Amino acid sequence: MKVAVRSFAKINLGLYIGAARADGFHDLRTVYQTIALHDVIGVSVGRGSGIEILCDDPRVPLDSSNTCYRMAARVMDELGAKGRVSIEIEKRLPVQGGLGAASSNAVATMVGLERALKKKLSGAARLRIAAEIGSDLPLFLVGGTVLGVGRGEEVYPLADLPALPMVVVTPEVGVSTPTAFADWDALVSREGAAELRSAWTGEGARPHTSSARPSTNRDQLTRPLASDRLFEVGRVLSAWLSGLPNTGASAKGGSRAGNLLLDLVRTGIENDFEKVVFPQYPELRDIKGALERAGSSYASLSGSGSTLYGLFRSSDSAARAAKRLRKQGLKAVATRTLTRSQHWKRILDR
Repeated sequence: MKVAVRSFAKINLGLYIGAARADGFHDLRTVYQTIALHDVIGVSVGRGSGIEILCDDPRVPLDSSNTCYRMAARVMDELGAKGRVSIEIEKRLPVQGGLGAASSNAVATMVGLERALKKKLSGAARLRIAAEIGSDLPLFLVGGTVLGVGRGEEVYPLADLPALPMVVVTPEVGVSTPTAFADWDALVSREGAAELRSAWTGEGARPHTSSARPSTNRDQLTRPLASDRLFEVGRVLSAWLSGLPNTGASAKGGSRAGNLLLDLVRTGIENDFEKVVFPQYPELRDIKGALERAGSSYASLSGSGSTLYGLFRSSDSAARAAKRLRKQGLKAVATRTLTRSQHWKRILDR
C-alpha cells in the first residue's frame, strides 16, 4: 500500500546570520513558518531490498544524495525494518527556492514510512535523525510558527501566528545556499559584522511586555541545556512579534493579523541573505519591490532564495496582487500560512 503525504513548504520571517562555527556552519536565528504550498510524497514498502526514488523533475537527484533516500535509510535502520522502499516525489515546489522543499520531502518520507510499516519512531529519535540529515528538517516535525537557532536545527515551538494571506513568487533562477553563505562571509570580511548587523538583533529594543515567548518545555526542544540561548532569543523575539503596542487578538477578530503586519514593518526584521543575494541577482530585488507595489505589507526573501513572499491583509488583496504579478510575467500564487494544527491535520488529508 502506498502512503501519500503532503510535504509543506516554509518561509523565514527574518533570518539573522551569526558567526561561522568550527563545524563549518553558521549560528542562525530565524522564525520558520509553514505555509500551504506543498509537494506530495508517495511511500511504499515491498519485497526485496534497497531504496528507489521516482520523480519526473530532472533537477531532483534519484540517488543517495537525495534527502528522502538518506531519510529512508536511517528510518529503516532505526526501526530494524526490511523491504524495498519506493519513494515517489510529485514536485510542485521549486528546487533551490528557499522554501525548504528537500527537507520537507525528507520529513514526509519519515511520516510515510512510519505509516507504511505501521511502526513509530520515538519523538526523540525523530528529531535526532532529522537534525543529523539537515539543518532545517526538524522544523517540519513541529509545524506552524517555529523558532530556529543553532545552525537552524534547534527548534522551539512558538505560539502560532494567525493564518495570514500571502503571495509567493518563485523565479526561475536557483540560489545556492553554500554560495550565499560564502558571499556573506566575504562581505563581513570586507565591511565588518557591526556595519552589516540586522535591525532586529535586539539592541535598543523595547522591554518584553507580553507573555508570548518560546516554550521552555525541554521535551519539545531538539537540544537540552539551551535555556541561556533561549532566554536571549526570547528577548529578541519580544521586539519582533509582541513587544510593540497594538499587538494581540481583538474581540472583533481580524485585527491581530493586521497588527502583526504593522509590527513586522515597524521592527524592521529582515533576512540577512538579501544583502548578498540581491547584488548577485538584482531581479530578485525587483520582485520584492513588485510585491510591495502590489500592496504587500511585508515582503522578504525566504531563506537564501530565490523565492520571495509578501504578506497581505486579506485573501482578496493577495489574490489581486498575484493576478497583477502574473500579468508582469512572474510566477506568483496566492496562498496562506499554516498554523501548527492545520499543518498536521492536512499532512495526510489529500
